[in-house]
Amino acid sequence: MRDILDIVRDRHTSRVPFDPKQRIPEQDLQQILEAARWAPTAHNMQNFEVIVIDDKADLAVIGAIRSEPSSTFLRENYQQLAFSEEELLRKKTGLLASMFPPSWQTPDAKPERDADGPHAFLGRPAPKCPMLLVVVYDTRKRAPASEADALGMMSLGCVMQNMWLMAETLGIGMQILSTFSQGEAEDELHRFLKIPQFMKIAFACRLGYPETASAGYLRVRRGIGELTHWNRYGRRAPECA
Repeated sequence: MRDILDIVRDRHTSRVPFDPKQRIPEQDLQQILEAARWAPTAHNMQNFEVIVIDDKADLAVIGAIRSEPSSTFLRENYQQLAFSEEELLRKKTGLLASMFPPSWQTPDAKPERDADGPHAFLGRPAPKCPMLLVVVYDTRKRAPASEADALGMMSLGCVMQNMWLMAETLGIGMQILSTFSQGEAEDELHRFLKIPQFMKIAFACRLGYPETASAGYLRVRRGIGELTHWNRYGRRAPECA
């Protein structure tokens, strides 16, 4: 049995194509859905539904939906980039610029339809997979006294994390597709899946077994001592460093 911290550390995004012929075993899907079912939600609202898509024809249609990265995304994405591993190790947050197309590596980046790279799904069809899960939530509900339903959004994050950790435990690759939660891509998926208008797409996730190993990339985190305060904000505990 793997240690829970090992599973948390090993969890990663699989951006490569998945083998469409290697199906997700029914018992494994049920475990992923069971993990989602037991995710903590504000006021026990259970503010989500899951649409399971494994029909090859449907997956092909959904996989062809394109979503262009907005200028706002590109500008704010640029602010999070590091341009060398040394810079990323120093900052301990963000991503390497080399993970993105060259045209995205400037402060005035413009949307590029045919961008290449591991984040290409932002402007190109999603890579193939044997199964897609679409998580939706009811916009008519919100957590009590939760401004902008922050607690409801937090609950959906818990659902995502539970599903992701279970998939990692089962050796199943997973990739979150946030592109389907906004703009024309969401509208197209809404129409195709006949999702009621009052339901909004929180996220979609590809599930499957990678055809090739995911490209390695530098993963960084701040140290415990850098994100922990002791009794008062700004008071650090040396032993946590």
